[in-house]
Amino acid sequence: MKIRYVLPVMLAFTSFANAVELHQVIVRKGTDGLDMVPLTISNAGNEGLSCNADFAHWYSAGIATVEPGKSARLELWFDPKTGTFTILNDKRENLPVERLWCGLSGRAYATRAQITLDRIDAAKGERAVSCVMEQDSLVCR
Repeated sequence: MKIRYVLPVMLAFTSFANAVELHQVIVRKGTDGLDMVPLTISNAGNEGLSCNADFAHWYSAGIATVEPGKSARLELWFDPKTGTFTILNDKRENLPVERLWCGLSGRAYATRAQITLDRIDAAKGERAVSCVMEQDSLVCR
């Protein structure tokens, strides 16, 4: 009678134990082998901007606020071997950028406009965008 209850419970926990594998993640630090590609974001509109970076599907962070008529300059780093743009955190760890976007302060996500990055920007050694409201949406080009 006890086997009827104990065996299914044991089998259930066995499958969960095998499903989880922990792997050491090596975080790249510093800028060796990377090219600096500064990004300048200019606010040509009448409202403040909040700019953000998505580093993983579960993690994003604010990277700049830009008041009307002002600009912000960000240090981006490009890995020519992988085609990856990164931002360094305070520990100089490389945070690979999945997406950059800006939106109006206070409602940034609802009004966001994506800022594209590609190998052409890296080859030029810089990227500059100007953001402004056009009709009912923010545009950064």
